[in-house]
Amino acid sequence: MEQQIDSVFKKYHFNGSIAVFKDSLQLYGKENGYSDFRKKTKIDSNTIFAIGSVSKQFTSVLVLLQMEQGKLNVTDKVSQYLKEFQNKDYENITIHQLLNHTSGLNLLGGKLMFKSGSDFFYSNDGFNALGKIVETVSGKSYDDNVQELFKKAGMTHSSTGDIFKGSHFASAYLGNEKIQQEVPNMPKRLGSKEIGTPAGGILSTIQDLHKWNNALYSGKILKPETLKLFMAKSAERRHAVFGKMGYAYGIMLNIGKPIAYFHSGYVKGSPSLNIYYPETKTSVIILSNIADEEKGKGMIFKPHIEVKKITDHLENTLAQLKSTH
Repeated sequence: MEQQIDSVFKKYHFNGSIAVFKDSLQLYGKENGYSDFRKKTKIDSNTIFAIGSVSKQFTSVLVLLQMEQGKLNVTDKVSQYLKEFQNKDYENITIHQLLNHTSGLNLLGGKLMFKSGSDFFYSNDGFNALGKIVETVSGKSYDDNVQELFKKAGMTHSSTGDIFKGSHFASAYLGNEKIQQEVPNMPKRLGSKEIGTPAGGILSTIQDLHKWNNALYSGKILKPETLKLFMAKSAERRHAVFGKMGYAYGIMLNIGKPIAYFHSGYVKGSPSLNIYYPETKTSVIILSNIADEEKGKGMIFKPHIEVKKITDHLENTLAQLKSTH
């Protein structure tokens, strides 16, 4: 595995950090390149990255925690909580449909893509609406809610773009190792209307995401029945880069073997991937801060896809060994 992932770094001049953990043991960890190209600051294990849509699972869990407190139900209509949904087109959209992107919503205020509940369409605005619901029923800001969640999971280096203070942040870049241009106004821009914190505005580190996976999937955050709901495949997605997959609440699932819960993230210049294999309690985390957008998403995520293929294969091999012993 080490050699295979090393070769991904080499082949793509990968600028970022990749780690594999089994439970609390780190099996692989490597950083390469710069968190700041101008100052030539090297990426290290403390580097904080924008994780894009990997943020969505945090928002989903915040919604489910409110449900555990009896403040909402996923079967509730969103229009109960948000004015923007109190119209003929949106009034029947449920929280569940926002969580698994089956509401038909694309941009808030726009026409629905299809009858709610009948298909899949990935909507950032849907997740930003979920963030607003959390604020409405909890009486606290999204930032406050998510910081409590970080604390619960033992994540000491995570934040949102809005409230980030401190150093170690990996500036985001467009381009490649030879020529790059910095994405302006990071990480503040993550809180803007175009992205939105609940949909894609969380900042984290390799270590913190590993802590998150362990805490979440071992049942330290949600009650067993709530966790089951979070992980249950309730939609299917045809992903432009990762192909066909199941979709639960802000996480994607392998169709077929091995069982894997994962999500990719992309905000300008920051492609990321977080994978958890429940059968062996293995986390695979890939964070980066540069993307050659001219080459397209397929190329940008090539390293992530290759690493996932390597670890999927390894997971299957381990499962076979387990079943023969």
